[in-house]
Parts: sequence; structure tokens; C-alpha cells
Amino acid sequence: MLLLLTLLCVGISIVGCGLGFGAMLALRGFRWRRNDAARTDEPDITVLKPLFGAEPGLYENLLSFLRQDFSGAVQIVFGVAGDTDGALPIVRRLIAEHPTLDLELVVGPARSHGNGKILNLVGMSPSIKHDCIVLSDSDMRVGRDYLSQIAASLSEPDVGLVTCLYRGESNVGPWAMLSSMAIDFHFLPSVLLGMLLKKARPCMGATMAFSRKTLDAIGGFKAFTACLADDYAIGEAVRATGLRVVVGRQVVVHRCTERTLTDLFQHELRWARTLRTIDPRGFAGSFLTNPLPFALLAALTADLIPGLAWIGIATLCITVACRCVLQWQVERTLGICTARWLLMPARDLLSFVVFCTSFLITDVVWRGHRYRVADDGSLTDLKGSQP
Repeated sequence: MLLLLTLLCVGISIVGCGLGFGAMLALRGFRWRRNDAARTDEPDITVLKPLFGAEPGLYENLLSFLRQDFSGAVQIVFGVAGDTDGALPIVRRLIAEHPTLDLELVVGPARSHGNGKILNLVGMSPSIKHDCIVLSDSDMRVGRDYLSQIAASLSEPDVGLVTCLYRGESNVGPWAMLSSMAIDFHFLPSVLLGMLLKKARPCMGATMAFSRKTLDAIGGFKAFTACLADDYAIGEAVRATGLRVVVGRQVVVHRCTERTLTDLFQHELRWARTLRTIDPRGFAGSFLTNPLPFALLAALTADLIPGLAWIGIATLCITVACRCVLQWQVERTLGICTARWLLMPARDLLSFVVFCTSFLITDVVWRGHRYRVADDGSLTDLKGSQP
């Protein structure tokens, strides 16, 4: 029995290393080159920024959307729920500092039941001026050519929605660094591998750009007020109209701000529960993309079998090497260099704990509120949750 367990763990580790190699090929093969052709006919754009609280780096995140090299008119609508939201002073400061820009603040009523982000967007919708709409989460930071690249992708034939990949960035402590590693070394390679294998249908809240006509065709934001995975649901609704959802050729920055282990664990559990709702079978099989825990178990069990300790040690060494090479490839592709590899074992083990725990829970915490998540991904507010 011990031998079978050892061989099973060795096999899973080898398969995981193979998938890691496939992810490296996907990273190298993805067309990262942007459309650098200068355009003078760029469309007018409304950018929607639903906000919640004064998260670290919010001012700089929002400022990056104001500093765009873009020839079209740009309207930016900031939305908060309630007149006590911590983001209000930051938005008012931005508006005061940039009086010549078309910036608008929408203060809606305090949140009611459902997806708070989508309810915020419902309140912001009447302020939309332009036919081209770009929606982006509050924790994203972008380059100066962001809107130009989005507009170029959205102008392609039969494109109904443009989304963007994102990488993690942190400067507020070890928990935020572990969060950024989950994005860079688990999420990003897995999405690209899924796209390479034609198994992934990504649509991410980092960026969703579409026309007003497309938004109307999918029922507006009101159609998604009860969805946990609102970005995925919006993408699927656009595909149902016969239009394409495409991934833009740029990577935006997700600012990771978790300050405690509890913050990190709750965030990643919600993320895992969301993925399990979207694709239950694919999520269940994703344990293969995290081979380190199985390599560790193989090393421990093989050491108890006379003459087989070397198999476990070899498996562990190969797995660690593969994980380090994948990390190197990610950072080389993204043009960054960090010492995060030192935390790689902790990151992989934590990811495995989150994966296992996600099968044991039905509740998630999001923006201070606790929800019950049904199998279809719909949300129910639980009594006693605090804003």
C-alpha cells in the first residue's frame, strides 16, 4: 500500500512538471507584442471604476488611468456605495487636482443584497457618456498606452469584449507578496496553458471593454447582480450573442494589499470557490498543476521503503527545479526580477491547502460581507455580515 501511494505521488509530480513545461511554452508562445501603430481616430471612451474603501495604493492606481496617451475623449466615472466610503476623499482629491479632465463621482446608496460591485455599476450606468466602455477593478494599475491598446483590440472584426491578463505586485509585506506569487506563478501560467490547449475561456475583471450596444444586448449590469463570478458571466453572455471575447496583448498590474494571513486566505478561498463554480471538473483537475505537495509526500513515503528513498528525493529535486524554472520564465517574460523564489515552497503548499479547503466550504467573505454560494454561482447574503 505504501509503495502504491509513493508511485501515485511520483506520477502526479511528473505530470505536474509536464504541465509546468507546457505553461512555459504557453508563456513563450503568447503574442505579447502590442499594436504600436499610431492612430488618430481613437474612439471616445468611458472608464468605469467601481470602488470600495481606501485600499493601499488606490490613489496611484486611479491616477494611472488619468495619465493616458490617447487621442479620443475620455470620461472616467468613479462609483462608491454610501457617503462614508473611505475611497471618497481620494476620488475628490483626484477631481480637484485635474479640473480639466472629465471625471465624475457617483455616490450611490449603501449596498443591498447581491454582488456589491455590480450594484455599484448599476448606479453608475446612467452617467455613461460614450459608446465605448472600459470597466476595470480598483486594484489595477496600467501603463500610458492602456486605452490605446484596448481600443485597437476592440476595433477588430466580431470582437464583443476585450479582457486583459494581469500580474501581481506588492510592497506591503509578506502576505501581499505571497498573493502576488499566486497570480504570477499559478494563475497566469494556468490561464495561458488553458488557452494553448483551448480549454480556457477567460474574461477577467482586470479589464472588460465593450460597446454600449453589447452591454444592452446582454441585459446591462442588472443581469449579473446575483453572480459571484460576474466577469466570467459577462464574458459568457457576450459569447452567447455571437461575438468574440479576446485577450488583449498587454498585461496590467494587480496591486496585492493583503496584510494578514486571514486576509490572504479569505481572498484566495473566494477566488478558488469562484473557479470551482465556473468549471468544476477543470478546477478539480487543477491539483496537477501544483506538484510540490505530492513530491514532498513521495519523498516521505519512499524513505520508509527500503532501497527506494532515492526515488522520492529525485522526484522532489526535479519538482523544485521545475517550479523554479517556471518562475524564472514568468519573470523573464514579464520583464521583472524578484527574490520571491525563496517563498516558493510556502506558496505552493498554501495553494494546495486553499484548493482542498475550497471543497469543504459554501460560504465566502468578500469586501467584508459573508455570502452563501450556490452550485450555480449565485450569491445569498448571510445575516450578520458587516460592511
